[in-house]
Amino acid sequence: MKKIMFATLLLATASIGVARAEEGQNCTQASKDRWLSEDGIKEKAKAAGLEVRRVKVEGSCYEVYAVDKKGKKVETLFNPETGAVVGNESE
Repeated sequence: MKKIMFATLLLATASIGVARAEEGQNCTQASKDRWLSEDGIKEKAKAAGLEVRRVKVEGSCYEVYAVDKKGKKVETLFNPETGAVVGNESE
């Protein structure tokens, strides 16, 4: 339960991050050989309560297109090295 509440809070407070990433935000300095795999990022997104539709690389971030628990479409940015949420935006 605490994990769900934490993930929800984290996603809610990180909404500004997507706009920054689209403006060239740097999610990591790590080389791509140190990045998590797309499957690893999908697992992180799933643990955050998202139903993943698509994953793509956006600059130095993973951008995950998903549906949240309320059925809203969301775009969430993840640090590709740590899997931490960097930001999100929803419709």
